[in-house]
Amino acid sequence: MQLVDDFKHKGLRRALVQTVQAKGITDARVLEALGAVPRHFFLDSAFLQHAYQDKAFGIGEGQTISQPFTVAFQTELLQVQPGDRVLEVGTGSGYQAAVLAQLGAKVYTIEYHRKLFEQARKLLRAMRLTQITTVLGDGSLGLVGFAPYQGILVTAAAPAVPPSLLQQLAPGGRLVVPVGDKNGQQMLRLTKQPDGSLAEERFAQFAFVPLLGKAGWQA
Repeated sequence: MQLVDDFKHKGLRRALVQTVQAKGITDARVLEALGAVPRHFFLDSAFLQHAYQDKAFGIGEGQTISQPFTVAFQTELLQVQPGDRVLEVGTGSGYQAAVLAQLGAKVYTIEYHRKLFEQARKLLRAMRLTQITTVLGDGSLGLVGFAPYQGILVTAAAPAVPPSLLQQLAPGGRLVVPVGDKNGQQMLRLTKQPDGSLAEERFAQFAFVPLLGKAGWQA
């Protein structure tokens, strides 16, 4: 797999970062990560003109690569620190996982659709992102084998907060998840307190594809 990131791509990426920053993203590390990850790697070369627009784009299997602003918004809420163990529910193209890895996280990402899982695993390996572990399975149940996590990021809409994800969160850890129905979801951040209780914060409305699985929507 030949991956080319030239001056044109980097220039388009700088412009994208400026767009995302103008929309309210203030975390310098998140902006730097967005500027470092070549988003065009995660789209078919025929769609290069879409790679650095601030919009979501279909990637097959009824799934999308998230809008860059949404990626930055969720990542900013997660407050990733170098060395954090982070679970991503919904690998999709692999773009969000690459951004988390750029921030220094050890990323475990789980994908429901085999075709997307295989594509993302191949690409992330070609990018030599060895700190990302890709898994095929039901992300609504989490990934207990590598728990607990300092951060859990859900990139699809859940009908309610999946209980398994809360159980796999480390003390002080944060779960960022969009919750709602197909008409729209509210972004939540739940932080696990030292006594095991949860502090919940509510943020803006978004539109995600449904989270599939036992603790999500039925396929």
